[in-house]
Amino acid sequence: MAASTVNVENVTGLLEDHLSKLGFEVYPLKVGWYNSLLPANFHLAYPDDTLAVVVLSTPSMFEQAFLPFMEQRGCQVQSDPIDQCVKHCVSSAVSQCFPGQQVDVRYDYELLPSRKPKFLAQTAAHVSGAAFYYQQSDVTDQPWEKKKMFGVCVHPRFGGWFAIRALLVFAGVTVGSETKQPDPPDCVPSREGRIQLLEAFNFHWQDWGYRDIIPPVQTYSQKQRDYFGTPPAQRFALLKSWGFLPEENNQPDPTPDTQSQMSGHG
Repeated sequence: MAASTVNVENVTGLLEDHLSKLGFEVYPLKVGWYNSLLPANFHLAYPDDTLAVVVLSTPSMFEQAFLPFMEQRGCQVQSDPIDQCVKHCVSSAVSQCFPGQQVDVRYDYELLPSRKPKFLAQTAAHVSGAAFYYQQSDVTDQPWEKKKMFGVCVHPRFGGWFAIRALLVFAGVTVGSETKQPDPPDCVPSREGRIQLLEAFNFHWQDWGYRDIIPPVQTYSQKQRDYFGTPPAQRFALLKSWGFLPEENNQPDPTPDTQSQMSGHG
């Protein structure tokens, strides 16, 4: 089937109509913008002009989507409850907005058989202009010698109080040349600020101080902090104490990776 060119605002507008009220944001990008920053083994196997959309969750997602999802639908104990909620919200929006359209939906928690992530979430957020991805290479005269420092995204409104949840790739849909790549807002322009950010994220991620590297317009509620501050293996017990899970449900054996642990997946 021949590729079709679409108006990007029409696509993002439909998604926003369904997802913004649930506490999500959507940002479009071209696959080529994403692939240009990555080695070939991480490329998305689509033409450069293919339309993609990255989906973020904001602080309000917990109360506007997750708690209602748990109350109305509950969750299976075999996988993470937040992941189940996000998948339900995103897949419902895609099926309602784009019936019959081939959309490759990739979630932040999914891995390929090679154990590589299905997409690099922070790179997608950066090239879409949603959030600046601060990396070790963004610091001049690095003070860490040869130590590896993991990078982190900062949202211009929420600081670190958000999460990158999914990438939607619209197979066979291209974006015209009039769509230019936006620059993500550089919220932490100074060397000292970037050092503070990366050290807070790498060395003190448990206290969540890196999330406040800029003054956020909204942060997580206390209930949301309690949830994400609870180790993943104990979250089902917490949900049960909130009245969301039946007594007979058993906890799964979670095997979170390092990055999930560092971020609390929130």
